[in-house]
Amino acid sequence: MATSIAFDIRDDRRGDIGAILARSGSATHPHVQSLLLPNALLHDLTDAVHAVCTVHGNHPCMIDYAMARGIQIETLPWLIRSSSAFAHERAYLAGLTAAAGPLPPTPGQAQADTALTHLRQTLEMLANSDRRGCATGAVSALILDWRTIRQFLDQAAARFGLTPPINDMPEPLLDPPDEENALGLARARGFGATQMLIQHRGLWDLLEARASARRG
Repeated sequence: MATSIAFDIRDDRRGDIGAILARSGSATHPHVQSLLLPNALLHDLTDAVHAVCTVHGNHPCMIDYAMARGIQIETLPWLIRSSSAFAHERAYLAGLTAAAGPLPPTPGQAQADTALTHLRQTLEMLANSDRRGCATGAVSALILDWRTIRQFLDQAAARFGLTPPINDMPEPLLDPPDEENALGLARARGFGATQMLIQHRGLWDLLEARASARRG
């Protein structure tokens, strides 16, 4: 999925996930900003809820894959907490998708379905990476970026008559690793975080194009 994103290789190499998110997170995307407006179109909110559910609503999700893979074993307790908390987010997504109703008619639905499936598979590949630090970087970026995604989900919930549950996602792993191969691990974490955010940018690019197509 093609998308535009600004890179700073220094942040990648340092594994500075906070800086990567500030530069390239969902909050900076114009379509997400439009979804957060009080007068966001219901069709756009509905389409976005369905898409996020397609990408992140399945079990196992990318966090579960990273936990099962166990490449960075010392992070396992954190991954277990993250997986448990995200299970509640999936339940929220399922209920919200049901409340949103059917997808709005949009040209190119089959192509969009294929793109979303590919996006989800790419996230699963990141989580299953053999590169130590890659999966935890991707999951950390997801946890941080989810805060923005949760804002628009909660806004959609209010429009659809639902009460949002508490977000219990744990804090991400942001501290630099303290070990002999810290540089390599930091680079892997930065890579994982950047690649995860690229997929989210692709998601918003797709939804933005769909919204434009509906307005014709």
